[in-house]
Amino acid sequence: MLMEADLPTDVEALRALVLEQARELDVLKVFQAEVERLKAIIEALQRHRFGRRSEQLDPDQFELALEEVEMALAQAQHAVDKASRASADRPRKVNRGSLPAHLERIEQVVDVEDKACPCCGGALHQIGEDVAERLDVVPTTFRVLVTRRPRYGCRSCEGAIVQAPAPARIVEGGIPTEALIAQVLVAKYADHLPLYRQAQIYARQGVQLDRSTLADWVGRAAWYLRPLRDHILERLRRSGRLFADETTAPVLDPGRGRTKTGQLWAYARDDRPWGGEDPPMMAYVYAADRKGERAEAHLGDFVGILQVDGFGGYAALAKRRQQVSLAFCWAHVRRKFYELADSSPVATEVLRRIAMLYAIEEEVRGTSAEQRRTVRAEQGRVIVDDLHIYLEARLRQVSAKSKLADAIRYALTRWSGLSLFLDDGLIELDSNTVERSIRPLALNRKNALFAGSDEGGDNWAVIATLIENCKISGINPHAWLAETLSRLAAGHPANAVGELMPWTAVA
Repeated sequence: MLMEADLPTDVEALRALVLEQARELDVLKVFQAEVERLKAIIEALQRHRFGRRSEQLDPDQFELALEEVEMALAQAQHAVDKASRASADRPRKVNRGSLPAHLERIEQVVDVEDKACPCCGGALHQIGEDVAERLDVVPTTFRVLVTRRPRYGCRSCEGAIVQAPAPARIVEGGIPTEALIAQVLVAKYADHLPLYRQAQIYARQGVQLDRSTLADWVGRAAWYLRPLRDHILERLRRSGRLFADETTAPVLDPGRGRTKTGQLWAYARDDRPWGGEDPPMMAYVYAADRKGERAEAHLGDFVGILQVDGFGGYAALAKRRQQVSLAFCWAHVRRKFYELADSSPVATEVLRRIAMLYAIEEEVRGTSAEQRRTVRAEQGRVIVDDLHIYLEARLRQVSAKSKLADAIRYALTRWSGLSLFLDDGLIELDSNTVERSIRPLALNRKNALFAGSDEGGDNWAVIATLIENCKISGINPHAWLAETLSRLAAGHPANAVGELMPWTAVA
């Protein structure tokens, strides 16, 4: 801020100063207008994400759009700070994040060159210091692990040569360590980087690896890891309640010049909402099609509640096997009416009533199964019963060929399965638990486009299963995979794969 003493006395100099200030003000106004415009865009996106139309925008697409806007906003704000002289007088408000204590600290000292007092020339002594921490990065660094195995002979008899056996490896005679193989798996199936992109990244470090070489490593690792996925699937079969869903998995179809549509089936268990002690887990299984008997083959002798969407294959399974009961998903019902809410008061009213059920669920989440059942019976049953009457009445009033009638019939034909949660505190209101596990598959599908074969689809299911279980258990998938692959290569017993499960690391 200019003080009166700082103003020049010369008229021309004063005029030049005024003109310069005017120009800076004009620039500042332009930047401030840009800041306001970008803030308005962010607010609109937030309303789109969190407001009434929240289901219309894909969460991942929202994040991509938001980060681009935030980058532009930061650029404009920086330009404003540079143009405004007052910006230096106030600290910049920014979310710096936290720097974990386990990170290596490399200290640098920025010191004065002359330790003599500028006033009297006496010696200076330290009276304090300012310390600032910044987050630094060293790009992926490769190293060569050299293994030496000395050989020993006997000078007395010269009849024996002694040498330690070579350590077991996942790729016998190959160059990768198990940690490097784990890195390739995590990059492909957790970070969604196709192998050819990984090869490009390694090439920038001077390491030339063909995509086919990386694919060979992935295939060998999948062979070792498949028993672990099968063990998880077997444990899921012994559960009394499971979530199930499926998604497409495009697979290259040699000879036809195009891809065919395979399926990745997902099965999950999560008892945390009602305080269950069993660890959450999930498994993917690849199949060449979406036939209903696939789920029956995957589930084996499963007996209990299966929480699913409206796919008819599950209904056929429950009809063939009386020990399986279907609990249908209220989120799918809500989605049908949400699509019609802008033009239909009936759909809006249905959404309002479903929202009341979700409000009750929010209150009982984390309580015991019995507490959940009691509250649902007291508060939720009347809502469900009234909604059933409301839908039946409206179905008689609307055109049978309308989309609203389709949405109503979708709910009414599944009403017994939609009502199961009222009498069982173990059942969730929707199947979002398994739908969340489908999202990583969709991201990988967008980046990799397709699997190379049915075997590649099965490898996808095996490795993605283990990585997703690491994420559920809150452990580092790279560290777990590196250790697990090393133990498997060293001959870990096949009948003890339960000791290698991701959740045992946090038990």
